[in-house]
Amino acid sequence: MSRKVIVLGEVRNGELRNISFEGIAAAKTVAEGGEVTAVLMGESVRGLAPQMIHYGADRAVIVEDPKLAAYTPDGFSQALLAVIDQEKPEAIIFGHTALGKDLSPKMASKLGAGLISDAVAIEAEGDNIIFTRPIYSGKAFEKKILTDGVLMASMRPNNIPPLEKDVSREGEILAVSADIKDLRTVVREVAEKAVQGVDLSEAKVIVAGGRGVKSAEGFKPLKELADVLGGAVGASRGACDAEYCDYSLQIGQTGKVVTPDLYIACGISGAIQHLAGMSNSKVVVAINKDPEANIFKVADYGIVGDLFEVVPMLVKELQGLLIKA
Repeated sequence: MSRKVIVLGEVRNGELRNISFEGIAAAKTVAEGGEVTAVLMGESVRGLAPQMIHYGADRAVIVEDPKLAAYTPDGFSQALLAVIDQEKPEAIIFGHTALGKDLSPKMASKLGAGLISDAVAIEAEGDNIIFTRPIYSGKAFEKKILTDGVLMASMRPNNIPPLEKDVSREGEILAVSADIKDLRTVVREVAEKAVQGVDLSEAKVIVAGGRGVKSAEGFKPLKELADVLGGAVGASRGACDAEYCDYSLQIGQTGKVVTPDLYIACGISGAIQHLAGMSNSKVVVAINKDPEANIFKVADYGIVGDLFEVVPMLVKELQGLLIKA
């Protein structure tokens, strides 16, 4: 059963986020041979549309307006409704990001549609599209289908790999105008924290520190390891509460949920609240002085030792391997 699917691309600092390309791959599965249309909204996004087509979208629709320069739920929902009214899709795919988690339920309410959030896998079975999502803080998984109305779902980053980029792909790029008015929220200025390196929510490798790092200074060797591996630095809530680092790095039930290919937990005990944010990582490595630490129960590999001795050794060995390569 082929479907017409639209997928919402996300733009940050003038560049497309990886979840945009992962969303296209998800939309292809949902479409089952039908048309996949990428949607980009912002003040100036036309130049990014060809990338969505290169990653598998059949065509792209853009909505450009100064009122869309910064995300607001009212502005983006009005713009997306204008696209939906014109395109009349049978399915809509969002990223399960800060933007997607805010916008997707609002759109589902406006359309009177069901929403499956935080999906980590998709498969087609007959006329149904089956979504798999984690429940109980990642301890179990459930499979869900939508039986009526527009099919809407948000996809967790780093779970569905994007399609191979093909710069020879071409497709229609259509501009849609939206009458954006009566905004209850107006963003006057965005003050971003200076975050260098890889985006934590999209990182393939994460080196995370807990209370065991002992101080803000203790995060320096973790940063060195993350840099060698091309990854990002994260933290447990304990480390954030102790003011060793900013809360923007927090991973866990009350922080970010991440699914990297490699998660290295340094000085993290493994409280259930932290495991809820990283237990679905593909490979988990734990470094802790306490051999009874709970983190070892979920780790694929464990190193019992002082992180301030182990991490510099790993950095040195990895640097040597990279030089040889």
